[in-house]
Amino acid sequence: MTTADLANDDGVMGPRGDRPKRRVFTAAYKAAILAEYDEAERGQRGQILRREGLYSSHLIEWRRARDAGAEQGLGQQPGRPRRDPRDVQIAALTARTVKAEAELARSQAALEIMGKVHALLETLSESADTDPRSSR
Repeated sequence: MTTADLANDDGVMGPRGDRPKRRVFTAAYKAAILAEYDEAERGQRGQILRREGLYSSHLIEWRRARDAGAEQGLGQQPGRPRRDPRDVQIAALTARTVKAEAELARSQAALEIMGKVHALLETLSESADTDPRSSR
């Protein structure tokens, strides 16, 4: 178990406790490991990686993040950034508006068809009321 694992271990086993858990490293831990690794001699660097259960790719990513944005880069979580709640709400309202407008268009088309059917039935009714025998 590494130093990072001890910081995140609460001792409680959940329903999926037997599955591997993704490790999360704090910015302070990343900075400390980078400093220790940079100060170590070539032969000791592999020992540090083995002791902490890290890969050299971890250090490469952490260095890039550190160089790009100092401490902020080390603290960022990998992956897609969270969406702004306002953007989520705007997207939901936009979808709702589109759905309502489509329903309105269907209703207007149905009313227009019903009006035409009514006019046609009225015309047929009037022509049926005229007696064809009266034209003699």
